[in-house]
Amino acid sequence: MLTFPNCKINLGLNILSKRADGFHDIATAFYPVHITDALEIIPTPSLSQPINFTSSGIAVDGSIDNNICIKAYHLLKKNFPQLPNITMHLHKAIPLGAGLGGGSADGAFTLQLLNNKFNLHISEADLIQYALQLGSDCPFFIINKPSFATGRGEILSPVKIDLSGYQIVVVNPGIHINTGWAFSQITPTLPKKSIELIIQQPINTWKSELINDFETPVFEKYPAIKNIKETFYQKGAIYASMSGSGSSVFCIFEKGDLPVLSFPEGYFVRSVSL
Repeated sequence: MLTFPNCKINLGLNILSKRADGFHDIATAFYPVHITDALEIIPTPSLSQPINFTSSGIAVDGSIDNNICIKAYHLLKKNFPQLPNITMHLHKAIPLGAGLGGGSADGAFTLQLLNNKFNLHISEADLIQYALQLGSDCPFFIINKPSFATGRGEILSPVKIDLSGYQIVVVNPGIHINTGWAFSQITPTLPKKSIELIIQQPINTWKSELINDFETPVFEKYPAIKNIKETFYQKGAIYASMSGSGSSVFCIFEKGDLPVLSFPEGYFVRSVSL
């Protein structure tokens, strides 16, 4: 069985407070974007080990045992010992460490694929709880609809955002942003106006009000990321922002009004209709 984990962008991101557990309370709006990886799972009872995992596309750093897809399998295996041995292949196309949630999507989609393929009958609410054990962004990808997020990013409520008349461009310069470093640069504070309110306003007001708190320290350390946002606005974007803690930057144009954009060779550049 094959599935296609998609990425997300953050429409605004505020760091509200530091929690006693070491995490931060945030506020953001998640919006799904159809830039995808590909994930395949095949039951393979003849295997001598639970999983035969392979990958292609963008190289995934670290030990295979730390791959979020494998963690998702073992997480369910604890409570569902009937899960058979499997062959799993991940084709990675979403940039890593890019603020697009690609890894979180892979983990969440693995949970869903195992649930559907092997008739585990896990409810959406329970899948969200499993997903939270994998990472703060993972629960969003179980819902995978525009959502306002608080807490660590796992407290989700639906929001009505209609971007169907627009085109989005996502650019990643290949710079990996350390999330821990990014959080360490922020002094948490309550915003004057909630992202939840701002995103209900006309999009042409977002430029002056819809802010990602990570932009200030990231742009200062990595001017190339700041240049992407400035280029988008020079080309007439309605709205442009860094996603998550970076390093990807996205912009929104009217559909059919996309200008010619030129970025250095080696940059990841994708245009998607919303």
